[in-house]
Amino acid sequence: MVNWFKQTCLMLLATCLWFALAAAHSVAGTVTFNNTVPSPTLGRLVSYALYLPPGYENDSRSYPVIYLLHGGGSGQPSDWFTLARIEQVLDRLIASGEIPPVIAIAPDGRRDLHNEVATYFMDDADGLTRWEEMFKTEFVPTVEMRHSALGTSQNRAILGLSMGGVAAVTFQLRQPTDWAGVAVLSAAFRTRQQITELSQPAYDARYGGWFGIGLKGNARLNQQWAQTEINSLIAEADTSEFSRIPRLYFDVGADDPFFGGNAETHLMMTKAGLRHRFRVREGGHNWKYWRAGLDDAILHLGAVLTRDYGE
Repeated sequence: MVNWFKQTCLMLLATCLWFALAAAHSVAGTVTFNNTVPSPTLGRLVSYALYLPPGYENDSRSYPVIYLLHGGGSGQPSDWFTLARIEQVLDRLIASGEIPPVIAIAPDGRRDLHNEVATYFMDDADGLTRWEEMFKTEFVPTVEMRHSALGTSQNRAILGLSMGGVAAVTFQLRQPTDWAGVAVLSAAFRTRQQITELSQPAYDARYGGWFGIGLKGNARLNQQWAQTEINSLIAEADTSEFSRIPRLYFDVGADDPFFGGNAETHLMMTKAGLRHRFRVREGGHNWKYWRAGLDDAILHLGAVLTRDYGE
């Protein structure tokens, strides 16, 4: 009798564990790395990390997409998952109904594994490396067809970090009808003074490709710089696209070295009448700060993707 009771209890326990594991699995999305898209523009494969929402494999629906643009230096697509654990945030917000099920795609913005000169996800001054052109004309259409995306501008958003934040804001202002909205964490906006005063190695590593290698002082503030300078972007933007809802979301630390550049951007947008959200928290330019801001940044994107932002 005792053995039978023990066996029954063990069976019940095993069943409960099985259901618990099954339930956990059912609310977890899947993450894969080293996916690739061929790029004739760059003459090579472009890799990306991919998050697919819970139930994707068993569903015939199409999904909105959030593009994840990583930071510079040693930044890479996998950072969003290995360092930020963004898949856990997405799983939780999808399960709670706070955002719709989404696909998240993190393209590789590096030139190569050494990444000695940053791309900023832009086209180079000399036209030899055209990352932005590749992204718009090759990468986005390919991955959205491949992964059951809705494939419309109202169902496409960007979350950018540091270097990726600059690109996200630039893309949104230059092509407002291509993106529902963007959220940026610690966007790497430098003031004019900061750019002109960068040491030569620091300048060449960060802006040598984008503005031109070897430039010194005010020569760095050239036509290439002016085309993507925030004042110029705002002046050329269709302000009507940003008058109703705050499609742009900024989050920067009070001790971040890019605080001044972000504050200038905020003031310029406010003066121009571009509605946006600007948030300052205690903290610096690090993963502790970025992880703490992920929820609110993604909630902002969920709101613009569903057109449920409110007034």
